[in-house]
Amino acid sequence: MKPKEKFSFSAKYYKNNNNECEFQFWAAYVHCKSQFKDAVPLTLRQIDVIKRLVAKYPKDLQFATKAKHIEEAWSNGKIASLIGVEGGHSIDSSLAVLRLYYELGVRYMTLTHMCNTPWADASVVDDGSVRNLTKFGQAVVLEMNRLGMLVDLAHVSHNVMRETLAVTKAPIIFSHSSVFSLCRNYRNVPDDVLHMVKKNNGIVMVNFYSEFINCDSSRNATIQDVIDHINYIRNLIGANHVGIGSDYDGVESLPEGLEDVSKYPELFDRLYESDVTPRWTKEELEKLAGRNLIRVLKAVEEVR
Repeated sequence: MKPKEKFSFSAKYYKNNNNECEFQFWAAYVHCKSQFKDAVPLTLRQIDVIKRLVAKYPKDLQFATKAKHIEEAWSNGKIASLIGVEGGHSIDSSLAVLRLYYELGVRYMTLTHMCNTPWADASVVDDGSVRNLTKFGQAVVLEMNRLGMLVDLAHVSHNVMRETLAVTKAPIIFSHSSVFSLCRNYRNVPDDVLHMVKKNNGIVMVNFYSEFINCDSSRNATIQDVIDHINYIRNLIGANHVGIGSDYDGVESLPEGLEDVSKYPELFDRLYESDVTPRWTKEELEKLAGRNLIRVLKAVEEVR
């Protein structure tokens, strides 16, 4: 059983001792079919796999649980490796399990995956849901705030996005979602929620999945579609609130020009050289490539 690779940030604009630097979230993901059955032991296995993977390659990977650990790993010339749990069904509606995951090093949890939990609705239900975010769901969010765990709103319904942003005491993330106005897939973020993210000081990390960035069935998705989503967020709420959440190894189709992580330099070059107004600065590209997420993680740690 191997962990699902979720993020690998381009490091072209990061320099530490003249080395390129990266950090990685490894997602402890288990299928929705495990809900109400064996989700907890399966998630624990995934967490164990991630920790053993990092330990097996100490020359390349360094385990991280705090924002400061990321830059410490960079100074050592290693990839900082963090753990996320993708899907609230993994806690089996137990705050005790949530706390145990934190003790094991989990630093974000996606409130749902592609299935509802008893306390939060997934994107598949759209806006007409009944439960939305229940009082227990609010307790989950507040406990994550108290622990210092990132609240991830990728995969939740639009109503749950709004309701979570209304109760959270810490900045949130969308670990791998794109823009609803450009592609009307309910995994994407509508404009009113984007404005709430800005007020919350959170971040939306753009997903590369073809079906999330291009809803035009007459053509294939391209790198330009991803650029359009990134620029849309930057133009609407600012460069401090956009990131990269590619979802490599988590999706079935990718845009032309962004088939794998080796294509990151092309993405950042095209953003830097594009004629958008105002032009992208290198500082903004550093924020896009990961500094924004580090800022959010630090803020969550402060709330803790």
